[in-house]
Amino acid sequence: MFKQTAAIVSITFLSAVMGGAAWAQSLSLSDTILPSESSQQGGAQQQDEVNDTPRADWRSGTYGPVTLPLQDTDTLPPFGANLFTGGFRGAMGDGLNPDYRIKPGDQVTVRAWGAFEFDRVLPVDAQGNIFIPGSGPINVEGQSSQEVDNSVRSAITSVYPDNVEVYTNLQGVQPVAVYVTGYVENPGRYAGTPNDSLLYFLDQSGGIDQDLGSYRQVRVVRDDRTVATVDLYDFLINGVIARPQFQDGDTIVVEERGPAIAVGGDVHRAHRYELVGNQLSGAELINLARLKSGVSHVLLRGDREDGPIAQYFPIDMFYGQTIRSGDEVLFSADQRSETIVVEVEGSYYGPSRYALPRNARLSELLDAIAVPENMTAVESVSIQRESVRQQQAEALEDSLRRLETTYLGAESRTDEEAKIRLQEAELIERFISRARDLEPSGRLVVANSDGISDIRLQDGDVITIPEISDSVLISGEILVPQAVVYRPGMSVIDYVQGAGGFTVRADEDQILLVRQNGAVEHASNSPLRPGDEILVMPAAPIHNLQLAATLTRILFQIAVTTRVALDL
Repeated sequence: MFKQTAAIVSITFLSAVMGGAAWAQSLSLSDTILPSESSQQGGAQQQDEVNDTPRADWRSGTYGPVTLPLQDTDTLPPFGANLFTGGFRGAMGDGLNPDYRIKPGDQVTVRAWGAFEFDRVLPVDAQGNIFIPGSGPINVEGQSSQEVDNSVRSAITSVYPDNVEVYTNLQGVQPVAVYVTGYVENPGRYAGTPNDSLLYFLDQSGGIDQDLGSYRQVRVVRDDRTVATVDLYDFLINGVIARPQFQDGDTIVVEERGPAIAVGGDVHRAHRYELVGNQLSGAELINLARLKSGVSHVLLRGDREDGPIAQYFPIDMFYGQTIRSGDEVLFSADQRSETIVVEVEGSYYGPSRYALPRNARLSELLDAIAVPENMTAVESVSIQRESVRQQQAEALEDSLRRLETTYLGAESRTDEEAKIRLQEAELIERFISRARDLEPSGRLVVANSDGISDIRLQDGDVITIPEISDSVLISGEILVPQAVVYRPGMSVIDYVQGAGGFTVRADEDQILLVRQNGAVEHASNSPLRPGDEILVMPAAPIHNLQLAATLTRILFQIAVTTRVALDL
């Protein structure tokens, strides 16, 4: 099965994945579980009453039972919920935006030198003018900073045409007070500048009410008319937002939340998305939601006029679907890979990871791996498998839970029995706490006396090819745990005595041998071999025979799954 060689070999199995045909297997019922001929004849008279129409087209992938409960849109945070966390309220604008329009109350710095000397900060009066000696009033209301500079320069040079330099600067702007109302956390009147962002005022009010407020219908009202309508989704996705110049007394109104849909599954964050109107296309939703890599399918659930629907689409077919208010959309990475990746460790030549076809078997991999000649224990191959580790962990947790249920809640009839129960309970609690901290190995024994089982590999498997060992490890309840050289003819007890003998907690009748291939056997039934680990088990320090038997069984379970002799 192995290549015994000193050369280095690098093998990657990809041909079956890249160019091979796709294989499928259909499941058929055997004749033994089909109705007998007599029963078919007995039921012939009821045949007309049976509706044999298929309930679903199972080949389409768009119909079938859906067991997950429908996600309520009100239980999800709205898209954009993290927008108002105090990041805007501390960033008040300074009014120096080049698009800012001058209004009464603002201040303009004017400097002139040469034939005309002038340096003053001029206020914009109620008529929108600034006054320059020699030039008279100049109307600057509604102008940008660049237009103000041109107006002032033209006025001065009309009087002093030669040898005059002019400089202007918008020194300060008149503060404004803006009302924020509607579905916000703290409606009120908030101060700012005309050039402050809408987000600045919304953030001062505590942000939009996550349950009732709309992120897509925010209006700026002036003199009973709407001067701007802002969709915050444009800002959240593209960074684009309308920048109305506020005036004193303006009102920001956050409308009530519109129709919404729930989006979850393989997305970076599950959110409630608000609609503009009552529906949107799948393409529009994909542009809004941030999908994880590998998403291949979409589950669409909701209610229609003719009843509930549950449809499952490939991602490319979902673009043209219509999503309506109240629907739930679940994205999923549901594409089965035709390639698995396994890892090899131990005594071998070549790479540590291999990409294999999904149906690859252990023998195919081992046949392609070169190992050092006369140095590798090829008969002791084992596999660490995640699914086995999970099963071991679940079985151990189930045993510990039964131990808690059976013995921690038992009643006592006398005071003396109560004291004993208390001592046992303390021992059990300590034992359970320590046992739950142990991690099962997930070791799958594939090598036995008949050879190596040719099992199908799974993604993530770790194949261990151990090196030939000349040592024996002695651990568990012995005085001096150690590793010693294997000597033919020595018994298990000889090795234990050589390591100082048993501890007072040892169960001298319960000694296990842990083989290189991961198998665990009782020492009384198995011969000792090089590379073995002698594991001396502890005795249960209690007089309750039933409890002692239960603890002993769990100790053996822990030893097999974790290779640890847990001390009681």
